[in-house]
Amino acid sequence: MSELRQEFVTLARKADANISELCRRFGISRKTAYKWLKRDNMQDQSRRPHRSPNRTPAATEAQVLALRDRHPALGGRKIAHVLQREEGIVLAPSTITAILHRGQRIQPHASAAATPWQRFEHAYPNALWQMDFKGHFALMHGRCHPLTVLDDHSRYNIVLQALGNEQRAGVQSVLHDAFCRYGLPERINVDNGSPWGDSGQGGLTALAVWLIRLGIRLSYSRPAHPQTNGKDERFHRTLKAEVLQVHTFADLAHVQRHFDRWRYVYNHQRPHEALDMDSPVKRYQPSVRPMPSALPEIEYLDSDLVRKVQHGGWLSLKGREIRVSRALAGQRIACRPQDDVDGLFVLYFCHHKLGEVDLRDD
Repeated sequence: MSELRQEFVTLARKADANISELCRRFGISRKTAYKWLKRDNMQDQSRRPHRSPNRTPAATEAQVLALRDRHPALGGRKIAHVLQREEGIVLAPSTITAILHRGQRIQPHASAAATPWQRFEHAYPNALWQMDFKGHFALMHGRCHPLTVLDDHSRYNIVLQALGNEQRAGVQSVLHDAFCRYGLPERINVDNGSPWGDSGQGGLTALAVWLIRLGIRLSYSRPAHPQTNGKDERFHRTLKAEVLQVHTFADLAHVQRHFDRWRYVYNHQRPHEALDMDSPVKRYQPSVRPMPSALPEIEYLDSDLVRKVQHGGWLSLKGREIRVSRALAGQRIACRPQDDVDGLFVLYFCHHKLGEVDLRDD
């Protein structure tokens, strides 16, 4: 697939890229990698000569409107950047916005709804990934549930997968492939719903247990606060405007073909205002933490009281039965005594704090 090859070439040409590790993650040989690197020209260069001074305003407006039609979510600043980068045409963003209004590409209600998101980002790639499902939509045959994962620092889209449901098996398989290719993030933020959250079982699910075993920290958005995953929510708006609203899909495979093509455009070509009009790939670097071939062994402190969680999510501590989570059945939990308070324990699963137990309270 050309998008996959181009993605590899772009990541491999970064200054600190580990070619051997990238070859392993993308499943190609070093010989193939260097052939791709030799043949593909991925440098940002103008694809056409600079604008002729005799170009008519009507022709320029036609180019602006055509670009907007190809990318309905682009506004005046981004269109100005793309036109200058790829066509050598210099236009003020305000001029482009006026053209879009005259061409009826911007409706009044859309302008009123274009409220900016508050910007905050982590300092480096893979410090945090945001993960969520875009709302499902109907196909000619079945439904599609788009799974999206976005790197917080770079806005790089790690995962854009058309799934037939929101169950753990499909999500875990997709994440496994993403971890093999891009490495492990330090933390993933999700909402409180299935398959990664369960408010009735200590917040943990089988998927969450697997992620914690991999050494990934989990954080959960506050209920009714989608802005906690604001960058992924904003990504969903762009995905809806540029893909979902302009195509009709037959089945999941049809959706995925469109997703794969658009994902490359989003990551490698589309400018982003929060990135000073760079594309996300300019700031993204795969993680140095590789996906392990097997889950690492769980290690606790020598002073911990280690207990195995039984069926139903129960463990026994000093004669007391304590409920933790059904998802942890069969796992080893650390009951860490607090030196300053006798009878007070903090429960940990790997690095993940489950809560506190006070045996002084009947």
